[in-house]
Amino acid sequence: MKILVLGGGAREHAIVKALVRTGTQRENIICAPGNEGIAREVEVRPEILATDKLAVVKLALEEAIDLVVIGPEAPLVAGVADAVREQGIAVFGPNQEAAALEGSKQFAKEIMAAADVPTGMAYECSTMSQVESAMAQLGAPYVIKADGLAAGKGVIVTSDRHEALEHAQKFIADGVLVEEILGGQEVSLFFLSDGKHVMPLSPAQDYKRAYDNDEGPNTGGMGAYSPLPWLPEGFVEEITHRVAQPTIDELYRRGTEFVGLLYCGLIVTSRGVKVIEFNARFGDPETQVVLKRLNNNLADLLMRSATGKLDVGPQATFSNECAVTVVLASEGYPVTNAPLREVTGIDSAESVEGVEVCKASPTGRVLSVVASGKTFQEARALAYEGMARIELPGGHFRHDIALKVAQ
Repeated sequence: MKILVLGGGAREHAIVKALVRTGTQRENIICAPGNEGIAREVEVRPEILATDKLAVVKLALEEAIDLVVIGPEAPLVAGVADAVREQGIAVFGPNQEAAALEGSKQFAKEIMAAADVPTGMAYECSTMSQVESAMAQLGAPYVIKADGLAAGKGVIVTSDRHEALEHAQKFIADGVLVEEILGGQEVSLFFLSDGKHVMPLSPAQDYKRAYDNDEGPNTGGMGAYSPLPWLPEGFVEEITHRVAQPTIDELYRRGTEFVGLLYCGLIVTSRGVKVIEFNARFGDPETQVVLKRLNNNLADLLMRSATGKLDVGPQATFSNECAVTVVLASEGYPVTNAPLREVTGIDSAESVEGVEVCKASPTGRVLSVVASGKTFQEARALAYEGMARIELPGGHFRHDIALKVAQ
């Protein structure tokens, strides 16, 4: 099977590593556009823009690709999956209509309401006066979300009214949601979907705030760990039957089959589990720890999902090992972009047994150090040993990833 992975971040690097680790030959994988880290593993096509439908289709046809795996959200919302499917090529990733589950927070809330999926109260706002009214109704702290895609920077949680209004003003042209604040532990749970059936992967938890002790601004994610030993027994089954399957069923009822990865962002509150958000693709950095523990052939799972055969064959299983990933970000992230600076020490980090490095972008979230071990203490120690060998002038990372579960 020949596979084209679309994207060029740490998530796509983790997908490529998992494909190779679970049995796919390197020569049967192309990544477009890829990055310099991925280029050390498989063939990359840096000239291809992942959102360019014509370029992606042309490449897939020329290379006789059997399966296209779409990593980031932007190509999904742009309809790249639709264009590739029209050529008879299997695609892991929802069509443009179904990708609105991530592309529009309002659409996601509509689907949740129709499917009776538990979620927080939210007000849809298209004017600043509506935002002010909703904030007055719900009170502080305020949760303001951009309706559309915002590269992980569309959400703010703050008790500062002025800061909340300033954030809403940035995105009001495309609509914002003002939501009730939900308290509790957050869980990321991925589901493969073939449009009718869902298959759960292993739960993970990520760290959204930029600095230790959950301080600083929200980011795309500064680290993650898997599994979650504190979850109650039956949690995955509950979310399968209460959240994932009803969501896929509702989309199917509307004539929109969701084929690909349904990311359920959940929070365990005193009033039960609620959905914070849906994404239409693998999350970053949770992908790095979830796929590190996968036992199955990843290519087989993705192809079965892409071709309506998730109910045929084995379920996804995971090792008993613990996995931890720590993200290295450039100076000023997520508020400002640092100038390009050289990263050194990646080879040294990967020489540590059990450690791998997933390269992302030159600035922002630059890379993820991923480690696995028999215990969280071991996995943390390895991840931070790997990170200690990497140098990025001005770079920063959190020191408390998976600390509580390791104690």
